[in-house]
Amino acid sequence: MFGSIMGRILGVALAAVLAAILFYLSRFWFLDLWPREGLLGWEALPPRGSLTASWLRGTPFAPFELVLWAVGAFLLLSAVEKLVSLIRR
Repeated sequence: MFGSIMGRILGVALAAVLAAILFYLSRFWFLDLWPREGLLGWEALPPRGSLTASWLRGTPFAPFELVLWAVGAFLLLSAVEKLVSLIRR
């Protein structure tokens, strides 16, 4: 019983972390939680979020940023679901 509860708590925590990462990568991030020089001093992780848009800026794929983000999120979540199903067998 204890292992089942801990497994569920770990699963919910993993889902929350993954959701926060996907939210940060999207254009909908609005929180300034760390200084302008970036998270942990990494300039590649600015507080404004929207990394997908900044990665695609200047490329022919820039107008499709939201579609590419959605497809990437779907593929990532599908891979995580497959991994979890393999682990729980």
